[in-house]
Amino acid sequence: MADSSLIPRSGTRRRLLGAAATLALLPVWPRTAQAASILAVRTWPADDYTRVTLEIDTELKAEHFTLDNPHRLVVDIEGLTMAQALNELVSKVKPDDPYIAGLRVAQNRPNVVRLVFDLKQAIAPQVFTLKPVADYQYRLVLDLYPHATQDSLTALLKDISQQDDDPLARILEDISRSPAGSQPAPAETPVRPTTPPAVATAPPQPARSTQQPVRPPATSGGRTRTLIVAIDPGHGGEDPGAVGPGGTHEKTVVLQIAKRLQRLIDATPGMRAYMTRDSDFFVPLNVRVLKARRVKADLFISIHADAWTRPSANGSSVFALSQRGASSTAARMMAARENAADLIGGVNLGSQDRQVASVLLDLSTTAQISNSLQVGGNVLDQIGQFHRLHKPRVEQAGFAVLRAPDIPSILVETAFISNPREEQLLKTAAHQDKLANAILGGVRSYFAANPHIAQATG
Repeated sequence: MADSSLIPRSGTRRRLLGAAATLALLPVWPRTAQAASILAVRTWPADDYTRVTLEIDTELKAEHFTLDNPHRLVVDIEGLTMAQALNELVSKVKPDDPYIAGLRVAQNRPNVVRLVFDLKQAIAPQVFTLKPVADYQYRLVLDLYPHATQDSLTALLKDISQQDDDPLARILEDISRSPAGSQPAPAETPVRPTTPPAVATAPPQPARSTQQPVRPPATSGGRTRTLIVAIDPGHGGEDPGAVGPGGTHEKTVVLQIAKRLQRLIDATPGMRAYMTRDSDFFVPLNVRVLKARRVKADLFISIHADAWTRPSANGSSVFALSQRGASSTAARMMAARENAADLIGGVNLGSQDRQVASVLLDLSTTAQISNSLQVGGNVLDQIGQFHRLHKPRVEQAGFAVLRAPDIPSILVETAFISNPREEQLLKTAAHQDKLANAILGGVRSYFAANPHIAQATG
């Protein structure tokens, strides 16, 4: 029998119950008042990976795990309650998404929402948060990667001979296989710089629009190989790039130009194009470089559209890397803007990407820059035949996307999308064709002047 001294009298019992009720309510009201608001939900399906983004007004914590038979990804998000925006996320899953078959959303427990992704295949997920930047508030990002690479890179690699040992590739491979935070093993031999450009032995060839494409020149006593041109449409996915006064996104027009250039290059005997992205998704800057290196590209061309505070700014520009600072204040500002793409597009800073970037950072060579200036000058000359040039020479600055130590790399600012007239030009098929043909003309002139590049080894 209970000790009667432990049983409160009726008045005391009422006071205790009232106090308990008050205490029980205290945590509830602040949590409800402070519950996060979902500002937007977005999905970016692509063959490389699918990204799902929840934009919210405060930073949230999320936990995730995967299940098999069937494949599922489960994400628990703390600080959320069911809202209409979450239901909208379900409708944003497209039937042709390479990874997501369906999505279910429910209130798993108080203040925790659970997302269950029904998957079409096994995935390697990354879940991380991004702090506010540019026009975005806090973002919770879910990246669904395949266990094996599935983009066109795999198919292209089958067509490319892999005779040469590549010490830098071994470093990068070690980084990708090692746990985050560990250091890669040092290379056994240093990375060899590219051969300086040879003296021109053939005149520049006109663009494909006016004459038949020319086969890369054969080298004396040797056989030729397929020349690989990596085409890099800037920005993508969460990162729209510059936005014109009419609402045109840089990421959209540069992808259209890049696809036109891809078709021209693939139609040129002895040449093959590889796209770092072929649809609307985000690719980190250093990953663009690594993709080009994995296919042993002979050239890297990043395509962009410029922007400035004054709408009257106009013209095309070509940039190469600089080891000693920018060639102008405008070039330095342009590099800073383009290098900020990772912050806007959303990079998982907890991954090995930081190590990869640090490995690439100081490996650019004088020969690579010299070759870049040569091909950049050729492209600039071609564009200048039909469009005003913003600068009459190739500018230089510390663009992160141009840091491949052994691939001549240029960045083409096709026009000022911030200029109303040039924004309209960039949207037309005719002008996009002119730009693609001009870039091809510059590329062909460079290969014609450097026949040793096409010489097969082994």
